Amino acid sequence: MAKHASAAVGWGHHHLQKRWLLALLLMLTVSTVIAFFMRAAFDSCDRNVSVDNVISSARDSVQVADKRAPQIAAAKPSPLSFMKSKIVLLVSHELSLSGGPLLLMELAFLLRSVGAEVNWVTFMKPSETDEVIYSLEHKMLDRRVQVFSAFGKEAIDTALRADLVVLNTAVAGKWVDYVLKEDIHRVLPKVLWWIHEMRGHYFKLEYVKHLPSVAGAMIDSHVTAEYWKNRTQERLKIKMPETYVVHLGNSNELMQVAEDSVAKRVLREHVRESLGVRNDDLLFALINSVSRGKGQDLFLHSFYEALQLIKQKKMQVPPLHAVIVGSDMSAHTKLEMELRDYVTQKKIQDRVHFVNKTLTVAPYLAAVDVLVQNSQGRGECFGRITIEAMAFQLPVLGTAAGGTMEIVVNGTTGLLHPAGKEGVTTLAKHIVKLATHVERRLTIGKRGYERVKERFLEHHMAERIGEVLKEALRKSKIRSSKHL
Repeated sequence: MAKHASAAVGWGHHHLQKRWLLALLLMLTVSTVIAFFMRAAFDSCDRNVSVDNVISSARDSVQVADKRAPQIAAAKPSPLSFMKSKIVLLVSHELSLSGGPLLLMELAFLLRSVGAEVNWVTFMKPSETDEVIYSLEHKMLDRRVQVFSAFGKEAIDTALRADLVVLNTAVAGKWVDYVLKEDIHRVLPKVLWWIHEMRGHYFKLEYVKHLPSVAGAMIDSHVTAEYWKNRTQERLKIKMPETYVVHLGNSNELMQVAEDSVAKRVLREHVRESLGVRNDDLLFALINSVSRGKGQDLFLHSFYEALQLIKQKKMQVPPLHAVIVGSDMSAHTKLEMELRDYVTQKKIQDRVHFVNKTLTVAPYLAAVDVLVQNSQGRGECFGRITIEAMAFQLPVLGTAAGGTMEIVVNGTTGLLHPAGKEGVTTLAKHIVKLATHVERRLTIGKRGYERVKERFLEHHMAERIGEVLKEALRKSKIRSSKHL
């Protein structure tokens, strides 16, 4: 039964996206339209919409929309403008729809926008053709980011002539030894290491032994930076380089959708129609790839417990629904099957909706009422979906762990609960609290949006990264001169 429901949602997602494309063209400003279509064209779940057709449709409709589009104010100078003509090599351990590679791609586009020469290599790639990799590489090539093999002479030559080399994630450290070999000490002084991981298995000397020799490390949250400092000293007996904490920011294109009330209403209506829920129903969404660490299983336990509390106390609330965006319908993993079995066992198939993982999260953020950030263990290094949800004025129910605590102000922009099984009942109570207190739910969402505007926009992130890049360039010049 659950499997049948999943298949239905999967079909609805394909059908729905075609309707969004038409609706958004009519509703959004020209710049928002173009940005949204570029993202939708590379949605991993939408294999039925061709990239060429999407962009062609966008261009045709923009000609009509352009007549009523407001004049766009001249953009402010970029805080990254000093990178003009600089040569940058970006090294990613993989190219996928996960957070690390997508963040590095955003940095690539920001640097290209100010005239930097940007080059990209991917260290770990499957031998067979991968459609996601193909699409993402061509997206970079379209933005004039040079993409080439991580193991050829071109990669070595580029590393040697580059002003800056950015290693993305701890695992990318293996590339340094494997490829550079005798040239390694000429490159290390100009390496900026961007680290996103918080899991213990990444603390391997084979990955990070060169950390003390690089120009600096850039980490997404203070709690993660402190964790890396302690673990590298205690476990590996090495010292972290100068470490910079850079909180992430929402892209301009996402903010344009989040601040367009008409677009949000259209998206909300169509997503809810595809899920088979009414406009007044309350939707609690967890948007993350399905895994133990993301806590979808514990969320469903909390959701069921919340339904039971509402039933026992005979509370008058709209129907509640749980939406899990991030499933892989084709994988049939043990956890995926467990989630569906639990839903069937508790007879809540009509209240739980599984949606395939997607690069385009804006439609779901527009459609739901609350985001659940239920990452377990040490939590998220940062958790960008949290600030994206806050941009859509959604209250956040998050675990009191990791970077979430640096984003969510407990009781003001969201409610925090403990990680692990001990947090199940607390999360259930928080679900009930937001379901029964409409004004509080709306106020929390509004305060979250205000917090995003204060510190989590693209220009905030660019400013923070700009300061780090300036310092890394300064140090690399000093350290490189000592090796001459």
